[in-house]
Amino acid sequence: MRPVTHSIAVLGGGISGLACALRLAQAGKRVTLIEGSGQLGGLGAFFKHDGRSFEKFYHCMLPSDGPLLRVLESLGIRDDVYWKPTTFAYAHQGRFFPLNTAPDLLKFAPLRFIDRIRVGITGLYGRLVSDKGLDNITTVKWLTRLSGARAFTKFWQPMLEAKFGDRYHDVPALWFWTRFNREKGESKGECKGYIKGGYKHITDTCARVLRSLGAEIRLSTAVQGIDLDAEGRVTVTTAAGSEKFDQIVITLPTPQVEKLLGPGMRAQMPVLDTTTDYQGVINCLLFLKKPLTTHYWVATPEGGHPFDGVVETSTLTDTSDRGERHVVYLTKYLHREDPRFTQADDSIRAAWIPALKKLFPQLQDADIEASFIFRAPFVEPIYKLGQMQLRPPEELVPNKVYLSNTAQVYPVVTSWNGSVIQAEHTLDVMGVSSVPPIGSSTAALKPAKLPASAPPPRSVVVKV
Repeated sequence: MRPVTHSIAVLGGGISGLACALRLAQAGKRVTLIEGSGQLGGLGAFFKHDGRSFEKFYHCMLPSDGPLLRVLESLGIRDDVYWKPTTFAYAHQGRFFPLNTAPDLLKFAPLRFIDRIRVGITGLYGRLVSDKGLDNITTVKWLTRLSGARAFTKFWQPMLEAKFGDRYHDVPALWFWTRFNREKGESKGECKGYIKGGYKHITDTCARVLRSLGAEIRLSTAVQGIDLDAEGRVTVTTAAGSEKFDQIVITLPTPQVEKLLGPGMRAQMPVLDTTTDYQGVINCLLFLKKPLTTHYWVATPEGGHPFDGVVETSTLTDTSDRGERHVVYLTKYLHREDPRFTQADDSIRAAWIPALKKLFPQLQDADIEASFIFRAPFVEPIYKLGQMQLRPPEELVPNKVYLSNTAQVYPVVTSWNGSVIQAEHTLDVMGVSSVPPIGSSTAALKPAKLPASAPPPRSVVVKV
């Protein structure tokens, strides 16, 4: 066992905080992980239904999520991940149009034939073109130039609005280009992964390994302030009082960080960019007695739908994880100050479930086993032109205060994998990134075990 060198507090028990805490504890640091809620996992938080655990917000993995899979490898649970081919469809005027292959796009009736060709070329070009200069051109301008104004207005704009609301105009093309390339190299088609026991299995294993390494985990402990004392030591204040640490890693969203900083810390750190805001999300989770669709994800970008997408995770998950029921998430990205974000749960159900039944007429009230509403205020950073220069630094106060959050992930996709990548960047700045994986004799990552049946050729359309 490595000797303890000094104490480090990690604020936030999402995947970024867990990844940082694991590596720091393995390196022999005395780690205290502080989480404001009663659970670890951040957006991977769970709830119980009928004796099983389910995520409040849907999650999946891609075979290209190497950094996240390496964390699972280090925890000894990577072989618990299983993979299935998945499909995507686009809802338009009561019809569903699959968009998983080039022939699908050619038959995509909502667009004129010439526009379908241009959208297809856009997808191919997006995977071939360099990202140089794309941080300084808007997605609107870039896609309009490639696909044409008609295709942009009809096809791309509704999906951008679904993600960013009325703030989509300034999102850089680099954000979009990254999504073109996230599944680059997966030539056998779209394939997603899930883990036996759900994401709770990941957080439970993280907690067990952390405690075995001597780390302390404090749940339901809201941080009230962060500052530097007269001797330059980091002070973390909670309802229980103030505590001093040699170093601190903050993984909270930037708007929350800004509210916690004390005068001593502000005097020694760069000014954080506070103009990068976040979209929140509402999820209506339905447990159904029969399947709704064969597609993992159905985009519903038309204005008449109160939700932006229908995600049937039971097309991916095994019955051993969910039982015989079918699990559907209705999702809507909203800013936390939008009046709809705080709308009463019953009001959401009263609008969303009838809209879903209109979209899927075969769905009856008797088919709904249960429904739940969940919200998260800080989910997707709202990016602006020149976002690369707006990302907060990993080191806020030299050798003392570090940051690892989603505002830094850009241009990588905001996901558990993206958060692990950012955690690795922050750990590298701290000088602890060369620690070998826990419980593993090698840092090499085995190829993902994909299903034997080859899915159809990959779509040329990116899903935002």
